[in-house]
Amino acid sequence: MVEAVRGAGVVVTGAGGGIGAALARRFAAEGARVVVNDLDADRAKAVAEEIGGTAVPGDASAIVDDAREALGGTVDVYCANAGVGSGGSEAADESVWALAWDVNVMAHVRAAHALIPGWLERGSGRFVSTVSAAGLLTMIGAAPYSVTKHGAYAFAEWLSLTYRHRGIKVHAICPQGVRTDMLDATGTAGDLVLKPTAIEPRDVADALFEGIAQDRFLILPHPEVAGYYQARAGDPDRWLATMNHIQQKWEAAE
Repeated sequence: MVEAVRGAGVVVTGAGGGIGAALARRFAAEGARVVVNDLDADRAKAVAEEIGGTAVPGDASAIVDDAREALGGTVDVYCANAGVGSGGSEAADESVWALAWDVNVMAHVRAAHALIPGWLERGSGRFVSTVSAAGLLTMIGAAPYSVTKHGAYAFAEWLSLTYRHRGIKVHAICPQGVRTDMLDATGTAGDLVLKPTAIEPRDVADALFEGIAQDRFLILPHPEVAGYYQARAGDPDRWLATMNHIQQKWEAAE
């Protein structure tokens, strides 16, 4: 058991399935009081009933006040997990770019804006951002997703460096492929890059709790991502050439 979350009031957005549901289940198993959020009210209620939590369905950008009330006035841990896996290139419709930006980045910003003043006042709080390895690296065939996940990672990083000395903990979860509906929606690009090493949602939850216990910011459910990240930083041109080879392989298979 991780004592840091026992009895804590926890919010998990996008928790009707996939990674979010796995996080909600794990927090509940660790003794937390969990609010389950999802746009799909039925799915949110089903997970909440399963774990003895409370469903607060709706847009993840606007549920902090309702979640706080459901938890008796205090949110201790906020998991900004809801996301959209928008594919496409620079030519994707601006509405696709806008949705990706709103859900993958601005929902995190809005939640932090609502939570951080109270956390600073009491000297504690924990913000968990489900990013993606695409936020550290990139993903072929998915410019809106890759760009906004970079933004989500940058925001989590900024929160951590700005507030860690004032008691706020931040974790950025950056998995590669995870066996969820979002992975299924990635099509042939996901088949090529993500599915061969895909893990289960519960593995992501396990990685997060290991990171919480060790007080680590960067959570890598696929440990090999650390090496890719180092290679990208150490020799960007070589790394880009390698990624371009994967791009060409994908194009040839289309």
